[in-house]
Amino acid sequence: MSDADTLFERIIARELPADIVHETDTTLAFRDIHPQAATHVLVVPKKRYRNVAELAAADPQLLADVIATASKVAELEGLDGNGYRIVFNTDSHAGQTVFHVHAHVLGGEQLGHFGR
Repeated sequence: MSDADTLFERIIARELPADIVHETDTTLAFRDIHPQAATHVLVVPKKRYRNVAELAAADPQLLADVIATASKVAELEGLDGNGYRIVFNTDSHAGQTVFHVHAHVLGGEQLGHFGR
């Protein structure tokens, strides 16, 4: 992994602006600037791991924190009544473009199917 700060690390450090939805000691949740659903919030751990597999292997508790924050975001955004999706993209073929693990919380409308 490069030593260069990712976009998300710069948001966590408050070097770049973001519309923050929720924050804990270990996670930060903010609105995606290119939403793919009516509600699209990203949840990132404050400690950088490249992808969800790396995070799960290194720090299962932090992965649990990310999921708990995603669930809290769904509640705060009013998504828990009709349903929502939590998505982790792992590496470039899955569409990951920022290599700092992050969960997408999507909802607020009927969502389509996965894949092509």
